[in-house]
Amino acid sequence: MEKIKNALKSVRVKLFLMLSLIILLIILFLILVNNFVFGQFYLYSKTEDLKEVYEVINNYYKKEPTNIDINSELEKLAINNNFDILIKDNDDINVFTSNKDFLSTFGEMNAMTNAINAGELIEENDKFIIRRLKENKTGISYILLSAKLDNDYLLYIRIPVSSIEESVKISNNFLYLIAGFTILISAVIVNFVSRKFTDPILELNTIAKNMSNLDFSHKYRITDADDEINNLGKSINLMSDKLESTIKQLRRTNIELERDIEEKSKIDEMRKSFISDVSHELKTPIALIQGYSEGLLENVNSDDKSRKFYAEVILDETNKMDRLVKQLLELMKLEYGKREFSDKEFNIVELEKEVIRKSKVMLEEKQVEVELKSPEEINVIADDFYIEQVITNYLTNAIKHVEKVDGEKRIIIENMVNVENDKVRIKVFNTGANIQEEDLVRIWNRFYKVDESRNRADGGTGIGLSFVKAIMSNYKNDYGVINKDNGVEFYFELDLKI
Repeated sequence: MEKIKNALKSVRVKLFLMLSLIILLIILFLILVNNFVFGQFYLYSKTEDLKEVYEVINNYYKKEPTNIDINSELEKLAINNNFDILIKDNDDINVFTSNKDFLSTFGEMNAMTNAINAGELIEENDKFIIRRLKENKTGISYILLSAKLDNDYLLYIRIPVSSIEESVKISNNFLYLIAGFTILISAVIVNFVSRKFTDPILELNTIAKNMSNLDFSHKYRITDADDEINNLGKSINLMSDKLESTIKQLRRTNIELERDIEEKSKIDEMRKSFISDVSHELKTPIALIQGYSEGLLENVNSDDKSRKFYAEVILDETNKMDRLVKQLLELMKLEYGKREFSDKEFNIVELEKEVIRKSKVMLEEKQVEVELKSPEEINVIADDFYIEQVITNYLTNAIKHVEKVDGEKRIIIENMVNVENDKVRIKVFNTGANIQEEDLVRIWNRFYKVDESRNRADGGTGIGLSFVKAIMSNYKNDYGVINKDNGVEFYFELDLKI
């Protein structure tokens, strides 16, 4: 039932039903006209024919001599018009008759006159009388014209009314037959015509629905026809293109706006984080500077050596503060994607050797040497400045925490090439105590210090591993720390130059 309701709502079905109804009404109108008008029209037409035949016959019998074979002409008139013609003279003598039954029907003149006068008058003038009458014997109705010719002959012309009724009946039957064929043929034609009109509308409807779902891939197929539907299709295609262009522009603008908002959020977050970190980390150096400054002002120690020590402490803490602030700013830029890398090809082995050379003083203080396990050349793609910081942080961290195991201190830098994923893993190992399991993740956070007591003495800021995390996150490369049986191994990966 629901499908039927939906089908009846269709434009195609409505148009089909409307056109079918129009055709049926036209056929019904023709049948009604045939039944109620055709008989009267046929009667009028035959009456006019009777009058015309009267004029022709009257001209035949004018008093002037003529060479026309009147009887032959009268026979033709009777046959061509399906009339019965009877002509008598003043003495009631039969001059001409096209049908002998016509004469026997009325018999004598008086009987004919009475029958004529009893009929229904149709038309009368000084020349003729036309009446509709019914024969008593047969019950057949006729239209009869009776007239007096110019030569005083009496003329009688009749036509059976039953022929008119039969014509109407035949015409109706023919109309019924035509109606049946017309309905069948019109159903096909109407269906074709309705499709011709509705298919473009349905196509436009589909395109409009797709446009409402922001799908502008479908376009109306423009034809050569210069009609309203074609013009509507052109307008919809134009509107679709403009909407698609506008929405794309809106999307681009929205993306830019989202980026601006995200950028602002990052900047706000970075600012809050920076202020929080700086406020937290600068408390100790500021307190030291403040204490030693007050000592100098109050002249706690009057000797030059003590004052020099106070000044050195103040300068050292100031330098630490300066270094801390700069490192924090750099870390913030790395973490929030504000730092662009200048990637290039370089030999990671040479860079590792340079970092070891720069750390020579620290290595000598710890009385440890670094063992480098690597081929002579491994070319990678990265920013060598930041990768140097990663290696330096790992090596510095290893130097600070290296301890004797089995009577020796060992730091090993090893490069392992993985051809399958085009990566090289750089590992920095030092002998010593393992890191607690709960600290393996925390050590990558800013200012997280496993051993608070050692950090200040060693001059660290607690953000070295945070640098490693930020740099590797930007490169989307793996990094981490693994506890070994006799020490700790830090590692990170780089892309090989293919």
